[in-house]
Amino acid sequence: MKIAVVGATGLVGSVMLQVLAEHGFGSAEIIAAATPKSVGKQIDFAGRKLTVVTVDDAIAAHPNYALFSAGAAASRQYAPLFAQNGTTVVDNSSAWRKEQDIPLVVPEINFDAIKSTDRIIANPNCSTVQMVLAIYRLHAQYTIRRIIVSTYQSVTGTGIKAIRQLEAEEQGQKADMAYPYPIHRNLFPHGGDWLPDGYTTEEQKLVDETRKILRSPSIAVSATVARVPVVGGHSESVNLEFENDFDIDAVKHLLNTTPGLVLCDDPSNNLYPMPITAHGRDEVFVGRVRRDPSQPRSLNLWVVADNLRKGAATNAVQILQKLIATR
Repeated sequence: MKIAVVGATGLVGSVMLQVLAEHGFGSAEIIAAATPKSVGKQIDFAGRKLTVVTVDDAIAAHPNYALFSAGAAASRQYAPLFAQNGTTVVDNSSAWRKEQDIPLVVPEINFDAIKSTDRIIANPNCSTVQMVLAIYRLHAQYTIRRIIVSTYQSVTGTGIKAIRQLEAEEQGQKADMAYPYPIHRNLFPHGGDWLPDGYTTEEQKLVDETRKILRSPSIAVSATVARVPVVGGHSESVNLEFENDFDIDAVKHLLNTTPGLVLCDDPSNNLYPMPITAHGRDEVFVGRVRRDPSQPRSLNLWVVADNLRKGAATNAVQILQKLIATR
């Protein structure tokens, strides 16, 4: 098995390597590719050293699979070149998610969207992954009409520059600014680029990707994204309005038996998910499960996950594992 990791020296790329080692790929031939400034650098993988190569060198090596986390521009440039060489690409950027003929996959939900001929597969946005994993069985049972979601997103979602900004500000130092404002002891309702309607690209992803993954284009979705001074995971407040009424115990049973989900819901003992709960974990955590008394057939959830793992690297590796098992 020969696997390329494109963007191997970045924040998500380094976690991809870690997850590959943890998920049984420690003995695979791994090709670590990155930008020219990183070529020749030595990085650790499963107790050995990998030498970073160019993306062109990785294409020429004819890997069976390529995991991408190098940004949309690089994905649009290089993913088709890998695909033309017979490599199956799992891409973590936004480059292909809205393309009708490219499957957008959370393997627990819609792995069947992948055809045997597909050579590019899109990994959803981190906030979308954790939300849809928490709600897809509820949708199948009760039919979701409307979703109102507010996200509280870790600085890790922006990258290493944002982490360094937060750490510098915590120490009272000036930082190379990843954001237009300080993030330490602050938060701001801004993630992604602004759209003409006043929403952001991060918010629009939650709308478009949720509909595509759940195969439900009529679901109404309203999203607000906030960036918070947290390292470790994204949190979401999710309000669901269903077509059909529900029993709260049945809802909790569905959540508790959903693969990849951990129900963490015991208010009497102050048990609820937090970023420190999810940090370094592959699961999605759900708590604060309660009926919304202001609206019929409506439910509130609190959803937390490590955005670098299930929100990115782990989801990509799980797609890879299922592809290997089925092809």
